[in-house]
Amino acid sequence: MNKGRRQRFTRVKKNGGKESDMRKSVMALAVTATVGFGTIFGGTSVRTEAASISSLKGEQNKIQQQRSDINSTITQKNNQITDLQNQQTDVKDEITRLDKAITDSTNKINETNAKLESTKAEILKLQGEMEVIKDRIEKRNLLLKDRARSYQETGGMVNYIDVLMGATSFSDFVDRANAVVTIMQADQAILKEHEADKQELETKQEQVKANLASIEKMAADLQNLKQQLNVQKAEKDKALASLKDQENEAHEGVMDLQEQDEILAAQQAAIQKAIQLEQEAQARAAAEAAEAAAEAAAAAKRKAASSSSSKGTASSGGSSSVVSSGSTPGVSSGFWTQPAVGYLSSGFGSRGSERHVGVDIANRASVPILAAADGVVIRSYVSSTYGNCIFVSHSINGQVYTTVYAHMSSRMVGSGAVVKKGQQIGVMGNTGASHGQHLHFELHKGPWTQDKRFAINPVGIVPLP
Repeated sequence: MNKGRRQRFTRVKKNGGKESDMRKSVMALAVTATVGFGTIFGGTSVRTEAASISSLKGEQNKIQQQRSDINSTITQKNNQITDLQNQQTDVKDEITRLDKAITDSTNKINETNAKLESTKAEILKLQGEMEVIKDRIEKRNLLLKDRARSYQETGGMVNYIDVLMGATSFSDFVDRANAVVTIMQADQAILKEHEADKQELETKQEQVKANLASIEKMAADLQNLKQQLNVQKAEKDKALASLKDQENEAHEGVMDLQEQDEILAAQQAAIQKAIQLEQEAQARAAAEAAEAAAEAAAAAKRKAASSSSSKGTASSGGSSSVVSSGSTPGVSSGFWTQPAVGYLSSGFGSRGSERHVGVDIANRASVPILAAADGVVIRSYVSSTYGNCIFVSHSINGQVYTTVYAHMSSRMVGSGAVVKKGQQIGVMGNTGASHGQHLHFELHKGPWTQDKRFAINPVGIVPLP
């Protein structure tokens, strides 16, 4: 096979001429990074092939619109990423501000605690001074009590008069008067000192209380401020983590969309190849038809006088399968053939909480994987979930189909290759998100889409174990 481009024609003699069955049309349409596909082609008339080309071109236009929508969404996602990054910058700036405020408050708390310790030392010093003052006051209280008792016993000022009147001379009188004045002034000084000490004591007591209360309040306020700042920082850290998660999700979304766009581009290329194959087939068919017509006309002229020409019939190959032995299934004569030998381990439809859009063919041996029909390989690559996988697009009587082959151990054809029904394209394996060796096979009536809305049950359409 010339890289998938060689087409098979069955020629049947008719009145010395040839008739040609039209080549099976090719269609490429598969769209994911995680699946493999099989291809199908059917023999049709030139008119059907022309309609198929028109259908392929229509699919190209649809794919171009899908790519345009995807690129528009990618632009929106990139704008979203830029906005999220700007928000993260704002949050980081706010976190930096909060970190600085927390550091400042911590330093102030340390300074306040140092002041608190210094104030406590001052308080101890003041308390010592207050004890001295209290002692002086106490001693004065005793002295004043003694004087008060003396006044009560002697009549107070009378004693001073007696002292003056008892003078023996004028000089003695003056001395006695000066002594009385001195005593009276001493008493007044004692009283003033007493009042001053009492006032000082009260002032120092109030000062100690005020200083201590002020510093303790400052320390409490700073501690509350630090706690509030820590709460705000924790909230900002949480917001930043959320923004980063959103940005990662947006990046993943862009990557998914870019991958879808790559697959759509591959589909467009495959469709273009299918159109080229259809056009080449039509040209060959037209040339063969003209050649056959010319030969038939010449033969008719030669035999016109003697006999009429007999008509031949073309064999369609029947409905039975070509039986083969070993690990390779027989290739059916219809549009489809069995993709692998094994047993059906999982069917199409609901499977637990998920929707299983294909069927699983299991086999302990490493058996070949065959193309289920003629087609064009959309993509052949390794997927994180489907492992080694191949997408193949088919066109049967103008209808597009897509087949998927997943979890293979190896792949034998690349993207853009034209494959024939029954051609080996890989080997059964257990790659990707797989549990046990098997082939995950999908059939889509139309292109492969993200929501897999075109997936159909292959049972009854494609021969299966």
